Amino acid sequence: MDPNIIQKIAVYAIPLIFAITLHEAAHAYAARYFGDNTAYMMGRMTLNPIKHIDPIWTIAVPLLTLFLGGFIFGAAKPVPVNFGALRNPKRDSIWVAAAGPLANLAMMLMWALVATIAQSMPESVPTLFLSYVGQAGILVNALLMIFNLFPLLPLDGGRIIAGLLPNNLAYQYSKLEPYGMFILIALLVTGVFGKFLGPLVDISMKTVYSMFGIA
Repeated sequence: MDPNIIQKIAVYAIPLIFAITLHEAAHAYAARYFGDNTAYMMGRMTLNPIKHIDPIWTIAVPLLTLFLGGFIFGAAKPVPVNFGALRNPKRDSIWVAAAGPLANLAMMLMWALVATIAQSMPESVPTLFLSYVGQAGILVNALLMIFNLFPLLPLDGGRIIAGLLPNNLAYQYSKLEPYGMFILIALLVTGVFGKFLGPLVDISMKTVYSMFGIA
């Protein structure tokens, strides 16, 4: 196997596993907090990454992006949420949806701290590795945060928009959900999504790098 690929796996594996696991676990914790125990009853309110693995998005997609030579990207199996069981479905669904991206934002800052500490220490193989892992963590979490905030159901951004819209508009908007993944795939294949994702990820990363003084 290409040594560069092995190096990428070593650098990106831990941040990616944490990013997708904590993202989904955050949804589960938020759902239970607001009254829905579905994810908890199904064993998804856990930090065990095995419970959140999806064969396509967690394994196939990261490997594909790796071998294509780009950044490693992936996602986890969505946490089941019964929005009707929430104490205030319309309002609480916003917080349940936002919990995942907020977890990624928190992890961006955590990994930035790791990179900052590593770069402040005398240069060595371990500190260089930690610096690379920290920077990979910033990238992975920025990607997942921005990706999931795209305003299209069933993504988190779509859930947030549906919760903010007046009831009649939210109902009309929700009719798009069965076609959401097909629309998303079309946007990805045509490169339209990348034109949206790339600049926002770049801005968020530059902001974090500037905040922490990361080289």
